[in-house]
Amino acid sequence: AGRTALPTCGTMSVAVSTSVESADVIRLMLQFCKENGLHRSLQALQEESRVSLNTVDSLDGLMGDINNGRWDMVLQAVSYLSLPDNVQQDLYVQIVLELAEMRELDTANHLIRETAPMIAMKQDTPERYLRLEALLKRNYFDPREAYDGDPKEKKRSSIAQAISKYVQVAPPSRLLSLVGQAMKWQQHAGILPPNTRIDVFRGVAADAIEESEQCPTQIAKTVKFGTKSHPECATFSPDGQYCVSGSVDGFVEVWDYQTAMLRKDLSYQEEGAFMMHEKAVIGIAFSKDSELLATGAQDGQLKIWRVATGQCVRRYEKAHNEGITFISWSKDSSQILTASFDYTARAHGLKSGKTLKEYRGHTSYVNTAVYSRDGGRVITASSDGHVIIWDSRTTEQMHTIVPPPPPHMPSTIHYAVNAAFMAPAAPGQSGNEDEGLIYVCSRTNTVQLMNMQGQVIKSFTSGKRDKGDFVAMTPSPKGDWLYAAAEDNKLYCFSTQSGALEQTLQVAEKEVIGLVHHPSRNVLAAYSSDGTMAFLKP
Repeated sequence: AGRTALPTCGTMSVAVSTSVESADVIRLMLQFCKENGLHRSLQALQEESRVSLNTVDSLDGLMGDINNGRWDMVLQAVSYLSLPDNVQQDLYVQIVLELAEMRELDTANHLIRETAPMIAMKQDTPERYLRLEALLKRNYFDPREAYDGDPKEKKRSSIAQAISKYVQVAPPSRLLSLVGQAMKWQQHAGILPPNTRIDVFRGVAADAIEESEQCPTQIAKTVKFGTKSHPECATFSPDGQYCVSGSVDGFVEVWDYQTAMLRKDLSYQEEGAFMMHEKAVIGIAFSKDSELLATGAQDGQLKIWRVATGQCVRRYEKAHNEGITFISWSKDSSQILTASFDYTARAHGLKSGKTLKEYRGHTSYVNTAVYSRDGGRVITASSDGHVIIWDSRTTEQMHTIVPPPPPHMPSTIHYAVNAAFMAPAAPGQSGNEDEGLIYVCSRTNTVQLMNMQGQVIKSFTSGKRDKGDFVAMTPSPKGDWLYAAAEDNKLYCFSTQSGALEQTLQVAEKEVIGLVHHPSRNVLAAYSSDGTMAFLKP
């Protein structure tokens, strides 16, 4: 850790009526270091500031560890505490005696000779030290003599009580919680723009910092799910703060895409009270303001959650008769559009809690359903090999598109369409923006850029006939890149300008289920049936 001069522990004025102890600020930093495994930084900061953390996550937990003689846990916990010399020495003497009772003499001798409290005791109270040393040299152990006639449980209890007087309990992730609260207040006060990702250090909207789009070249971090679990769907929030996954075991989990760790600043996740369904979660999407999350399950249930609290604010028990494969929101976030294994897409009212529209006409699973940019149309992709453009208001079918297969495949067969997404509007794009273009990904080795009438504008192919068929696809937010995952578990990165394949990258051991792109950063998440979600970066 780099060394920096720190203020002495007085107070720092942060507002007219509020002052903050410098030592408290340092403790926030120490807790952050501890929780993120920055142990050398923590040690250096404690030494230079002469401030110790002196907190535990659970006082009951520490007392329980002492009373039950779980000394490895106790020693780890007290390494972050500043205790009086006599309390530390009593603790270490008790540990040495209990090791001697178990005839763990090598470990006991190491503690008595190598640890700071024991070395200090040798100087302060040499007779006590010599008595302890003599006890270790005997070839027998007398508990009555060692514990001064008391049961060792009573000794443990008195040590626990002595330590408890000097220990404070602090909630986890205090620094991140306080920063989050401060940012919310600044947004409320109009100092920071709402619903945007914030560069905390500079105090500006992070999206104001332009980042040119680049294709990924490496797996930066990986989330590994349990042995019997894997992610079935994932999404980033529009403000870029959250990455959320839905799993085959029904869990909905919010991740930090920088660290691939669970977001513990969300108190409900820290407490283990996760957003959940009884069945596998296979569809997921954020509202446009990033506050609400819609999740769809294998049994056709749809739930709406408030991400900040983990509270379920709306549920549709039978949004569909079968599993919900895909979810998207209307432009004003008043309606939730769902696709399903029951061959339909449906629109549901957020306020009414009712199903408002049904788009029926496919003859197999509907794999994706999205609104056009103006909200006037719904575009669905199905395993029946068709893309249908619907009037979103009347549910009338306006166009049916059958994506043409690549030249090497029979044209008489209809190939399942995995996805049809709106292409990002390129700057200066000619023509009516609301007409828009769509990327269509069929179970072939080619993704096609088409207009709403089904005319192919451009094709992107893996060039492989064996295991080269695509299973998932997503464009980059600004539209410079098109990403597709194939049956060979590789990511194919295409330049949308030239149509050329620029990069391939192995992203999973088993079948890739889906891809999702961060709204403003060069971060792509690939989730797979091998139980991983990989965050890819340039």
